[in-house]
Amino acid sequence: MDIVTATQGFSAMGSEPRMEVLQTLVKAGEDGLLVGEIQQRTGIPASTLAHHLRFLASAGLVSAEKQGRTITNRANFDHLQRLAAFILEECCADMGVPE
Repeated sequence: MDIVTATQGFSAMGSEPRMEVLQTLVKAGEDGLLVGEIQQRTGIPASTLAHHLRFLASAGLVSAEKQGRTITNRANFDHLQRLAAFILEECCADMGVPE
């Protein structure tokens, strides 16, 4: 993962409501949730929730799948794991290196 993609992902998580939406979708697992279910669990108004979902989707953190008249939103677990790996990839690399 390059630093631009990582920055976009971390930036998208940079507000409490978006983090709450993302955590709600992570808790739901691969089944995902309908917008109404996310709204019910978070208490975020529908119009604001739609904005947050679009923002998260533009960073690749969530996806929306239309099935007839319903849209199921899911966390993009592969992308989230790559973000976690990116931030940790050089963990402890400087330990024991003299200054």
